[in-house]
Amino acid sequence: MSSIEPGTIITAMVTPFDSDGELDRNEAQRLARWLVERGNDGLVLAGSTGEGQTLDARERVELWQAVKEAVDGRAAVIANAGTNSTRESVAAAQAAASAGADAILAVVPYYNKPTQSGMLAHFGAIAQSTQLPIIVYNIPGRTGANMLPETLLELARRHPNVAGVKESSGDLKQIGMILRDRAKGFLVWSGDDHLFLPTLALGADGVVGVASHLCSPEYRRMFDAYHAGRVEEAARIHASLLPLIDALFATTSPIPVKWAMRQLGFAVGECRLPLDAMPPSVADRLRPLLAPYAPKPVESR
Repeated sequence: MSSIEPGTIITAMVTPFDSDGELDRNEAQRLARWLVERGNDGLVLAGSTGEGQTLDARERVELWQAVKEAVDGRAAVIANAGTNSTRESVAAAQAAASAGADAILAVVPYYNKPTQSGMLAHFGAIAQSTQLPIIVYNIPGRTGANMLPETLLELARRHPNVAGVKESSGDLKQIGMILRDRAKGFLVWSGDDHLFLPTLALGADGVVGVASHLCSPEYRRMFDAYHAGRVEEAARIHASLLPLIDALFATTSPIPVKWAMRQLGFAVGECRLPLDAMPPSVADRLRPLLAPYAPKPVESR
């Protein structure tokens, strides 16, 4: 298993495309270095925010290798290898390991609505294909299928390298049940930015965020304040970030966060179809919230 821990503050990184819509390896490296400098412990690559389902196998490997080189051991590289095909997911996990990934993220299979026993077999096959830590990604709003707590915990019991879950169900009861019954060492990250602090109160270990492209230092201060017993301070930070988080999800992610990173001077390009351009009304709402996060004066691109 990897010697690099995934960490507390993890960003699901956008994938930069050039003006022709092709993967921009150099800009991916520049963005990854900036995110690490801003305190991110890990980066999820080719996930939902990274438009992973529009990347082909070659592009995913090239992205994983490029970012691994750029971060140079300063942060965990977490490769999204999950698809709705078990065979393809196993092949992707093995490719990610060969590319130098520190951990694998694997989403609950989308569209085909697997049964709970099917999920156990699917993730079991991925876990058996690699020695890397596996992070399950449960996001029923996108996949159409919810992995139940008992299924997740049975999976971890059977396969020691199933190391944690990015829980994006939005269901605090479900998250609480996982946290109540998990084995020692099994990690739980909030997969919803707006639930980071509430899940900390339940005992979660961190966040895999989108807003953390911008506010990872604030997330760190909130995490530290909460664990130091300064709950009111943590709550103030949480409340101050809600307008940003709300704007970043005012239309389908990652459309807003990619637009935001362009305003901050990163040439990440547009989303690939079927995701289209940023709605002007959402841009107007998000633009005034970006100035505190800019590495240089905010510009339109």
